[in-house]
Amino acid sequence: MTSAGIAEVLGGRRVLGRSIRTFAELAELIRKGLPSDALIALGEKLDLKNAALSEKLGIRPRTLTRRLSRHSRLTAAESDRTVRLARVYGIAVEMIGNADKAAEWLRTPNRALAGAVPIDQLDTDLGSREVENILGRIAYGVYS
Repeated sequence: MTSAGIAEVLGGRRVLGRSIRTFAELAELIRKGLPSDALIALGEKLDLKNAALSEKLGIRPRTLTRRLSRHSRLTAAESDRTVRLARVYGIAVEMIGNADKAAEWLRTPNRALAGAVPIDQLDTDLGSREVENILGRIAYGVYS
C-alpha cells in the first residue's frame, strides 16, 4: 500500500488539504494531526458509524463528536491509529479486489484469527500485522 493510496482512503487532497506522495509527508501529517473529516471518509468506506469508529480508534464518543463538529485535528496518536486502519483497509481492497467485500471481510469473524474479527485486531501494531499477514496469504491462495 502506497502513501498516496492511504491518503486516498482518508479522503485525498480534498480532506487532507494537500497531495501526499511519500511516507515522509504522511508521517508529517500524522504528527501534525489528521483533519477530523478523514474519519468521515474512512467510516464511509468501512461502512462504520461514528460510535463504532470511536471504539475502533480509542477516541471517546463525545470527543469524536466535538472534533467532527468543530472540524478540528486529531491528536498524533489518534491519527496514527486512523492511518493504520486506513492502511489495512487499503491492503484488503488490493488483495480481495473489491472495496465492499474488503470492508465486509474486515468486519467478519475469521478462523485464522481464532474466530476474532479482523477490524478488532487493528488496535495494536501486532494485531494489524497479523491481519496483513492473513491478507497476504489470501492473495497467494494459501489456506488459513
